[in-house]
Amino acid sequence: MAGQEFGHHLGLPRALSGLPLSPLVPGYGTLAGAQHTAGLRHLGEVLDASPVGLRVLDGLYVPAGPRGRRRVDGPFLDGLARGSGPGAPLAARLAELHRRDPQVLRRVVLYQLIGLLQDHPTSQRPRLAAELGVHADEIAGLVAAARLRPVLDRRGRDAAESLADARERRRLHRLRTLLDRLPTDGGDPALAALRTELADRLALVEDLLRSARQAEEQGRREGASSGYLEALCEAADDRRALRGLVRVHRPESGHRPLLRAEPRPDHVELAWQDGNDVPDEWRLLRLQRTERGRPVVRSVPGADPTAAGTVRDKDAPLGARVRYAALPLRDGRVAGPPLVSRQLLVAPEVGHPVLTDGPGRIHCAWQRPTGATDVTVEPTERDGADFHLVPGPDGFTVTGLPPGPHSFRVVSHYKAPDGSRVTSPGLRVTGTVHPWPEPVRTLTARPGGGAVRFAWTGGRDAEVRLVVWPGQAPAPGTELRTQELPAPLDWPEKAGALCPPPGAYAEVAAVAVLGARALAGPVVGVEAVHAVLGLAAGRLPDGQAQVTLDWPDGAGHLVVTWAALDGEETGGERTLTAHAYRRGGLRLPVGPGAVRIRAATVPRVAGAVVVVPDAAEALLPPDAAIRYQLVRPQRRFLGRGRALLRVSLAAPGTLGEVPEFVCVARGGTLRPRSAADGTTVLRIPGPDLARHGTVEQELPASPCPAPYTLRGFLLGEHAASVRLEEPSLASLVVR
Repeated sequence: MAGQEFGHHLGLPRALSGLPLSPLVPGYGTLAGAQHTAGLRHLGEVLDASPVGLRVLDGLYVPAGPRGRRRVDGPFLDGLARGSGPGAPLAARLAELHRRDPQVLRRVVLYQLIGLLQDHPTSQRPRLAAELGVHADEIAGLVAAARLRPVLDRRGRDAAESLADARERRRLHRLRTLLDRLPTDGGDPALAALRTELADRLALVEDLLRSARQAEEQGRREGASSGYLEALCEAADDRRALRGLVRVHRPESGHRPLLRAEPRPDHVELAWQDGNDVPDEWRLLRLQRTERGRPVVRSVPGADPTAAGTVRDKDAPLGARVRYAALPLRDGRVAGPPLVSRQLLVAPEVGHPVLTDGPGRIHCAWQRPTGATDVTVEPTERDGADFHLVPGPDGFTVTGLPPGPHSFRVVSHYKAPDGSRVTSPGLRVTGTVHPWPEPVRTLTARPGGGAVRFAWTGGRDAEVRLVVWPGQAPAPGTELRTQELPAPLDWPEKAGALCPPPGAYAEVAAVAVLGARALAGPVVGVEAVHAVLGLAAGRLPDGQAQVTLDWPDGAGHLVVTWAALDGEETGGERTLTAHAYRRGGLRLPVGPGAVRIRAATVPRVAGAVVVVPDAAEALLPPDAAIRYQLVRPQRRFLGRGRALLRVSLAAPGTLGEVPEFVCVARGGTLRPRSAADGTTVLRIPGPDLARHGTVEQELPASPCPAPYTLRGFLLGEHAASVRLEEPSLASLVVR
């Protein structure tokens, strides 16, 4: 009968003994977390004892055959671990626990089952035990165990489940606190043995501390260090031993500490190196006092344990005085005296101050410390300077400074944990005001003759450099360094003016330079348009002119203008596209007078100063014509007179140069092809035509056998500028 295995009848007082009040398993929290993740109510469900049931009262058994049972041992658990079921990973953990202590698995399962039953009313416990997989013969015994074992509240259960971890880590004071939360008469012999063990170990710690204090009072530093170290090894959470070690190993005045602690804007930086006897790991501790003066020891978050090197403590209390200790560990135990830092006021200075100067000005930018309530700035010395200091959250600006070095003290302010105000020691920053040039105030560009002349105001006693910025030009007055400037403008020079390359557009900036410093100045846009080549014009009979030219590469539009040369205000302008010109050419209504025709590329950038190369132009003379006709003689009483050739000049206004008129005769009725294709019968100089307008001359008698044909020609360099109007061929045949 279930329960008789304990040698008693069920239900009698103390019928069951040795019921576990604690699992006493190191890492129980992790194990329970894996259990809940797997969806198990208790670890006994890993053993797959259904449907007959699990036995727990007199050892841990699972069914084997119709009536048999098998003890849960190492081989059984290893077999479960090799399976493919969902509990296989947990079975491997349980096998490891069994190898360390064969009784621990039953203890854990019994602890969990009793706890589950105690969470329910007494009347529901038999049914719940059956649902939890307990063998029917042991349900009554387990229900009795749940009735007899003291019930633990949430605080008690947390303490019970944390005992093994505190014991394994040798945190004796923590272990004593946890045991105080559990009943002293719970009937768990393992806990009773743990209490006895703890009392003996604490007594040993007290003896070690007493000896260490005596050695410290007698000035025996090594003896005190050894005693405190042994006490700390025995009780890893004994603050008296830790403080004693820190006192003994504090860095002496004038010596550099082996553990360096430096405040940074958002953390405290700790740095140290391994010694000759290199430990496995280090434990970093922060020692401080609360606002009530009680000493407190905290592990540095994220650095317990850690390797030697550099560690950041981001949780150091601002405004407090702290000290750090690095304990060498080997196999999780303190293996030697600590490295101790100097006492540190956690009041970081501003970080990474950067000072830049300007004309009579110094600007300082910094990284504001996290948690600082205020940052103040004051000059270290005034030197009689009348300056103006403008502080800001992330820096300050001082104006009105003379050239030379200037120093300032930057202090960060904090609120200490006790509410008092704490200031940092202060950081001294020094900057130098250098001589700066006078800025260029205005910049103008005047084009002419295919070049451009620049002029400016300002920039006195400085080099004014013309540059073209590769990107967006800085605003006028921007402070620069000379090495940051682009190369000076390299346009070729002609008579003191600069000649930009055709087709180029540049935003030319004037920069005032003095030594290594410069000030950006104004910008003016300059565009050099392409030249128009091959411009020529010829007259058409209807008062128009046919214009031809070579279209410039890359030009979108041309503007063509014409103007009269006789003083009359006549002329015009036409904008031409490349497509329209190539499709239909260009005709201009120039009229009969002499005109000057010009063509230029239209600028692409509005508002730019346009540099036009030597203008392409063509001079079109007036629409002048020389007419000639043969005047045959009239019949007379005594015979015929000689034939006359009448030559007339028709031109609007005064014509400057007139070509020579030559008349040539050729036998037959074929017209002469040139002035040399026949016999010259007369010549009329151009000045005579220009002076008289019409000239008549008699033809010589019989210049060649009749019939012959006459034809006039214009000779000289201006022959192409005058149109020759010829009569019909029949009227020029002399028979």
